[in-house]
Amino acid sequence: MSVTIPDEILTTTRMTEAEMRQEIAVMLFEREKLTLAQASRFARMHPVAFQHLLASRRIPMHYGIEDFEQDIQTLRQMGRL
Repeated sequence: MSVTIPDEILTTTRMTEAEMRQEIAVMLFEREKLTLAQASRFARMHPVAFQHLLASRRIPMHYGIEDFEQDIQTLRQMGRL
């Protein structure tokens, strides 16, 4: 599924596409709709950079067993485990 954000919205909010992606990713992470890995991919940011973004906004990390298992699966798919 693709979502198109009209240029008018970006202009009105004075945000770039990258900034809009980051805002959406942060909101979905904060509401626990996306894991850290999913949110950082959506924001097109390295996970550590996304963590820094969260920290700069004082948004706590929520990292549970499901997140850990997903990270392990990702590492296996990448051939790092």
